[in-house]
Amino acid sequence: MHDPLPAAWRFEAIGTSWRIDTPAELTEVQRATVTARIDEFDRAWSRFRDDSLVSRIAREPGHHRLPADAPPLLDWYRELYEGTAGQLSPLVGRALETLGYDASYRLTPLAVRERVPTWQDALARDGTHLDTVGPVMLDVGAAGKGYLVDLVGEVLNDLGVTTSIVDAGGDLRARGDATLRVALEHPRDATKAIGVVELHQGALCASASNRRAWGDGLHHVLDALTGEPTSAVIATWVLHADALHADGLATALFFGHSGSQLAGRHAAPYLRMYANGRVESSPDFPGEVFR
Repeated sequence: MHDPLPAAWRFEAIGTSWRIDTPAELTEVQRATVTARIDEFDRAWSRFRDDSLVSRIAREPGHHRLPADAPPLLDWYRELYEGTAGQLSPLVGRALETLGYDASYRLTPLAVRERVPTWQDALARDGTHLDTVGPVMLDVGAAGKGYLVDLVGEVLNDLGVTTSIVDAGGDLRARGDATLRVALEHPRDATKAIGVVELHQGALCASASNRRAWGDGLHHVLDALTGEPTSAVIATWVLHADALHADGLATALFFGHSGSQLAGRHAAPYLRMYANGRVESSPDFPGEVFR
């Protein structure tokens, strides 16, 4: 939870709950502009809709023109991929589908698991286009929602709403004069918090293996080297100036020391909870942790 600004707009989009807090109610035109930007992003990057660029890439290997917002997202994914030695990859879409997390939400694993291709074997990019050598299903869930939070904030700013809190399923960013106090939800008991943090003009993103989980040990954070869900870490929280980097680092922290190295490289305070209940925070984490 967080301390809101006077006006709150709640809605559902891209499979999650959104809340946008602003000093005054947004007009219908402003809301329509925000909704259109979210749909534009979804049409490009969703693997859950047949008309998206991602679905077209999966059906038709070859030369694909990228949307204008692609470079920051794919550049960041390349750094995450290299920083985790290939464990965090946007190429896990097919592997997630075989585990049951597909467009129909089948949630029943197939007997045969999908090998995740390496970046070098599957992708090449020249900045404005993406070349694929075979059918690959991209999944930008590790950083895409955070990036969209940033993009929605930019839309609001362009509309003259310079103070806002954009919250998409717990990935949030504060702009302008917005200051908020956020309780960090315990991943095993939603009625409890494991800490509290204050945020001003920046982003806080969280990732937890229980948020999109099904079956025995099956969830959405996959190790691309094995094609299997991770198990050692169950929840992470990261602060950064923008939500794109905070979201990606929150996922990277599921991959041990390489994730904490990436967070340190980007001066991003973090909190991480392990499956055995141990809680670890970076020395610069600004909140209160209930140990």
